Amino acid sequence: MSNKKKYPRIFKSMKLWLILIFLLIGTIPAAILRGGILRSYETKAVSNRSIDILSQSRILGNQIIFNNYLEDTSSEIINSQLEQLSNIYDGRVMVIDSNFRIVKDTYGVDEGKTIVSEEVIRSFGGEEISKHDSDNGYIEMTIPLTDTESKESLGVFLVSVSTDSIKLNLEYLKDGALVIEISMLLVILALSVMISMRLVRPLSDMSRQISEIQNGFTTELKEESYLETEDISDRFNQLFGRMKVIDESREEFVSNVSHELKTPLTSMKVLADSLNGQENVPLELYREFMGDIGNEIDRETKIINDLLSLVKMDRSAADLNISSVNINEQLELILKRLRPIAEKQNIELVLESFRPVSAEVDEVKLTLAITNLVENAIKYNHPDGWVHVSLNADHQYFYIKVEDGGIGIPEDSLEHIYERFYRVDKSHSREIGGTGLGLAITRNAVLMHRGAIKVFSTEGEGTIFNVRIPLNYIAS
Repeated sequence: MSNKKKYPRIFKSMKLWLILIFLLIGTIPAAILRGGILRSYETKAVSNRSIDILSQSRILGNQIIFNNYLEDTSSEIINSQLEQLSNIYDGRVMVIDSNFRIVKDTYGVDEGKTIVSEEVIRSFGGEEISKHDSDNGYIEMTIPLTDTESKESLGVFLVSVSTDSIKLNLEYLKDGALVIEISMLLVILALSVMISMRLVRPLSDMSRQISEIQNGFTTELKEESYLETEDISDRFNQLFGRMKVIDESREEFVSNVSHELKTPLTSMKVLADSLNGQENVPLELYREFMGDIGNEIDRETKIINDLLSLVKMDRSAADLNISSVNINEQLELILKRLRPIAEKQNIELVLESFRPVSAEVDEVKLTLAITNLVENAIKYNHPDGWVHVSLNADHQYFYIKVEDGGIGIPEDSLEHIYERFYRVDKSHSREIGGTGLGLAITRNAVLMHRGAIKVFSTEGEGTIFNVRIPLNYIAS
């Protein structure tokens, strides 16, 4: 039992997957862009505020040093500017002297106290430090108060301002971006549905047309919306054409088989009824009729054997019994078996081998194919005629030519000779016991060996069959 998990049919829908892909393509970049813009705004806003505060703090710092504010904090102008800076940025300003004592606190809470922190200590060393605490929402800056002449740090200017206004603006931007993103999502969804329906429609049309073909309303699939669907349509029509040919061939084959098998039976019944319908049948006539019945039985047997050979080849196309065979010896054996048939018609049967040839073949099937060719050359020949069989090879293939000076094949029949039950001259074929299956068997056997067979014939002058088969069997 298969443990493969089955998913609902909807998940197999190409339309659904296209919609999901388009949504992902549209929404993921939009979400990334929104996050990047918001982060960029926050960074830029904090940076701008820090620059503004730093600029004003430097100016105030110079005034503090110039007015000796670290020693005397009574200057109304400086106090006013400190309060103004604190109010504008919603923050706190502290002025620290060289003893780490807070001489001015705009909150009025820690004046006179001592402050020791890493930032303050580093600022006494001449550093300007800016720190943004996004979690608690403030910017803290420490600026050294340096004597312009001696370059000595006399104190530190500490500013701590709130970033609530930046956060508030950021929330407004987030809400606006979310609305835009949802709107974009809806637009993308609508476009995705429209585009996916447009992309899938040719497939639906193809499915509908195939149903019409099945019901017999049309005989051709035609969908040219895309190059791919056009290519599929062409391939389908080619396949459908081949299937129709195969179906017609099967029907014709069944009809021919029925006819061919019925004909000898009908003849035997007529002969038997003739004997039964007469009284005191002469012994000579009885023997003649029984001989005719025996001939019909032999003909029926040959048809059945040829059919069985053909069916076995069709079923065992991949089951060749490949072995290394001496082709010269095999041809000599075939001609030895057929020589008595040739001698009855005084046909000269000649084998010409140009070189020793060994090849990887199915000996039984190849023997059957070559036997059919040589036997046909003998049977469809003139009295006192000739049949010439030759064998040659190169580094890749071996070649067998079966040539005769017989009755030949009409030009309009050459393309049909490999069809099952096809006969060029039906009356002559029946006289010599032909079934119309020999060349079909031969062609199948040659193709199973990955070989090729060609025929050249002139009516009344003779026929040539050229067979080419690889020396080494090529597995598919």
